[in-house]
Amino acid sequence: MAATEGKVITCKAGVAYEANKPLSFEDIHVSPPQPTEVRVKITHACICQSDLYFWKGKDTQKLFPRILGHEGAGICESVGAQVRHIKAGDKCIPVWQCECTKCGKCKSSKTNICDVFMFNWGSGLMPSDKATTRFTRVEDGKPIYHFFGISVFSQYSTMDEACIAKINPKAELHKICLLGCGIPTGVGSVWNICKVHPGSTVAVFGLGTIGLAVVEACKVSGCSRIIGVARDAGKLQRG
Repeated sequence: MAATEGKVITCKAGVAYEANKPLSFEDIHVSPPQPTEVRVKITHACICQSDLYFWKGKDTQKLFPRILGHEGAGICESVGAQVRHIKAGDKCIPVWQCECTKCGKCKSSKTNICDVFMFNWGSGLMPSDKATTRFTRVEDGKPIYHFFGISVFSQYSTMDEACIAKINPKAELHKICLLGCGIPTGVGSVWNICKVHPGSTVAVFGLGTIGLAVVEACKVSGCSRIIGVARDAGKLQRG
């Protein structure tokens, strides 16, 4: 049992208070998990273009203050009373595209945009009650909004149990954090959307994280020819 279990944790987080303004790296309070929630010690986090999109205030909600970040990895610190699939000490990946597994869209082979957890995207609130957050300011106790239900730009983050994936204890967290968004986006594009067949010729435009994940998935799929298109000559050379 962690010494912090059941207690409010004070930790550092990057808080976005306004669009296009530098994040404020400050102490915040992170509440313990409710019965169906998990609190995670975030060890590694990546920056994705989607984070920048919301930081710039291009989304319709424009929720501030907010803790961004949706691509990371960490270690489970504590769990709610009803959580069974993960325990304190387990390595894990926060999952922003989580699924209830029961709604029509979760059961469909055509989409994975869950009706239940779609709520996470825009509200900035916890799915368990759709009314509160687990982040508060130290100075005045005012709430700080969540981002995509996971907010990994914080040293600790509380999220619904559906938003967490237990991983192999031997996994290297500084590498596996890319599985939070970039790599599955690229791999899923090849396997689930394009359904690339062995022997195919594929052109990949852009060789960033997602593009390179597409290349790797094409290799696994048995493509006979993969053409990389990028403006950065260094990426072409490294590939």
